[in-house]
Amino acid sequence: MKQMEVTIMGQSYLLGCPEGGEAALSKAVSQVDKEMSAIRDAGRVKARERIAVLAALNLAYQLAEEKPTSAPAARSAVTAPNGADLPDLDGLIRRLDEALGHDGQLL
Repeated sequence: MKQMEVTIMGQSYLLGCPEGGEAALSKAVSQVDKEMSAIRDAGRVKARERIAVLAALNLAYQLAEEKPTSAPAARSAVTAPNGADLPDLDGLIRRLDEALGHDGQLL
């Protein structure tokens, strides 16, 4: 696994990246930085940890909106993650924990 140094909201992070995944990670970092900076610049939230959580929620919502659903009722129903989603969720939480670093862990 390759290491990449990235900057999010003015702070540097050293992240693990699979070989060939540099472009995807750079794009993800750019999206996270843009989202976190927009929340910070709005002026209502100052704590980096809260900004990170709000940015994660905004990005997850945008991702959910992009995925088509088979029925309108499915869009409004809140469901627990199934077993197939757990590795993805664990990975996202681990990446958020790494990004938060000394600011504290999300979960």
